[in-house]
Amino acid sequence: MTEPPATGDPRRFLRDGRLESLPRRWRDKVAVTRFLATRAMPHLLEPVGERELTDRLAELADDPVGLRRAMVDLGLVRRTRDGAEYWRTELTEHDPETAVEQAIDRALGDVSEGRG
Repeated sequence: MTEPPATGDPRRFLRDGRLESLPRRWRDKVAVTRFLATRAMPHLLEPVGERELTDRLAELADDPVGLRRAMVDLGLVRRTRDGAEYWRTELTEHDPETAVEQAIDRALGDVSEGRG
């Protein structure tokens, strides 16, 4: 038998791994959004198109557009002016310890390959 997530665990707001609606309490909303941002965009600074991000979020939440907006509003994710591309800019407690090093390696690889 699987134990329910602990009180401070944002997964307690998920039903069968999906978010039905964002919690009302600010602290809980931030916690869930940080958790799902890391799941939908596992790599820091990796550009993701709007459609792809919405599709990823649709796997995790009933309201992917609302979740995407919350990620931007909380500063977890940045986007281009036209909203065509998004990238996660904030390291969270849900990232592996190597996330920063991986982001730097990707950025340096893009520069050396002439893409940055």
